[in-house]
Order: sequence, then C-alpha cells, then structure tokens
Amino acid sequence: MAYEGRELPRPGAELVDQGCGFDLGTMRRRDLLRAVGLGATVLGLGGCGSTPESSTETPATVAEIPDETAGPYPGDGSNGPNVLNQSGVVRKDIRPSFGTATGTAQGVPMTLTLSLKDLANGGAAYTGAAVYVWHCDRAGGYSLYSTGITGQNYLRGVQIADDAGEVTFTSIFPACYAGRWPHVHFEVYPGESSITDSTKAIATSQVALPKEICDEVYQQAGYEASVTNLAQVSLDDDNVFGEDSGALQLAVVTGTVAEGYVASLEVGVDTTTTPTGGQLTGDGAPSGAPPAGAPPSGGPGGPDGPPPSR
Repeated sequence: MAYEGRELPRPGAELVDQGCGFDLGTMRRRDLLRAVGLGATVLGLGGCGSTPESSTETPATVAEIPDETAGPYPGDGSNGPNVLNQSGVVRKDIRPSFGTATGTAQGVPMTLTLSLKDLANGGAAYTGAAVYVWHCDRAGGYSLYSTGITGQNYLRGVQIADDAGEVTFTSIFPACYAGRWPHVHFEVYPGESSITDSTKAIATSQVALPKEICDEVYQQAGYEASVTNLAQVSLDDDNVFGEDSGALQLAVVTGTVAEGYVASLEVGVDTTTTPTGGQLTGDGAPSGAPPAGAPPSGGPGGPDGPPPSR
C-alpha cells in the first residue's frame, strides 16, 4: 500500500498512525523549519516514541545549505583585500582586529556555532573543514571596506571544524543596515590549506537572525539605526533569504542582552554538487556589487557609499 507514491511503513494501520518518520517525510521541510526551527526538529523526533523493528522509517537528515553571494565586502581576495592570507586570521574571537590593526568591534556579545555535515559522506560530521566567517559591526560597517574602518579587519576569522564538525566564533551581534535582513556571511573550505584561494570554497552562504532577538538587541546603545532599518525589511522580501524565508539558514538563538547570545545553525555541505555562490563577476555580479577586484568607495554605515544589496 502507498500514499502519494510512498510505501506505507505500517500497511495495516490508519494513515495518521504511520509513524513520525513518515509524517515528517510528508510535511514540506521548509514549512516545518519555519514553524518550529531547525533545532526543534530534533526534539520533535524524540517525542515520536519507539517504532516497530519492522518499520522502514529513516531519520530526517539535514539539507544542503543554499548557495548565496559573498556580497561586495568578502575580504577573501575576490573583491579587493584578502584577509585570508594574513597570519592570525585563524582564531575564535573575531571581535578585535589582528596584525598591525588595533581596533575592536563593540556591541552585544554573540557566540556563533556552525555544525557542518558532510552530505557526500552520509551526513557525518565534516571534520577538518575550514570556515571563514564575517559580518558587519553594530553601525552596519564592514572592516576593510567601510568609510573610517578600512584599516581594521575585525569581525573576520577562520576556524577549523572539530571532531563533531563544529566551529565556534566569539563575536558581537551584527546591525541591520538598509535593504538587508540581519545576517552573517560564511564560506566553507575543504581544509585550512585552501583558505587563501576563494575559488576553492565548497559552500558560500549566510546565517539569518531571528526577529525577536534582533528587536531586543537593537534597543541597545550603538544599534539605533538598526531599529528603523529592521522595520523596513522582512525575511519574506529579503533578496537573499526571501525565496524560502531563510528556512535552512535561520539560526536558533538563545540568551539575553546582559549575558550575551548563543546562535547555532546546522550546515549541510555537499561536495558532489557544483558551488554556485561566492563573489560573482561580469554579468553574474550581484545587484549593487562593485566590479570584482575593485573595492567600493564607501560601504554600509559610511557616508560615501550606499549599503550593499547583499
């Protein structure tokens, strides 16, 4: 017996009694994630109870993270400066600048953990992968690019995935600048030895941050402009997350302003597919991005340049 072309694991039972695995397979993953969040999916599985040994149910697996543009301010050498070839870029705390730069980004503390899954290896932990993370500061500016902070390289760093496939960064909560939903950029590389060449990235994507947390953070000093900017955008109409409202990119965030926040996201990486994100050039350049290799004259948060569309 089958339902919608799918074999029923319990042919003698009613459709509603086919088990949690069958139910989750029937639901669209996007709608499930939007309703309960990626982390709650695991909790939901735990609440379904045991299944008969003869059951053909299989556990839900993480989907491949959507490919996205790296935007006009990657700092990976694809559009001007390359922070990835500098000594000291492999670090956990990305709040201070490193090398000859001395500035430190101020803002509400945030710890970001990305859990990498190797989809080409059955969803196993992607041990040894290198992850480059970068995002704007609380004023909406990007180090290396935005007016007044071109000499800084804070809020950029690399971590190597541990045995659990996890990387963790100590940072601040980013601003919301005009035209974009609050986000964090990241690139995944096969290993530390490949990070100096942006063309070797095997995944490029962005992390979206929940509105209720953004509302709390943006009441704090230094984030004043984010209040107005956030009111003018939504996940549904964002030009990166809008296709599915960030279903696979919306972080689970806990914490408080006083103690800081912890953001986490499970990231499925499939090395058998061709990466389509990153810093595009020529006719494929992201809307509003400067030509590759030429840094913009200004940047988000700076008076000489408009905010990027990405």
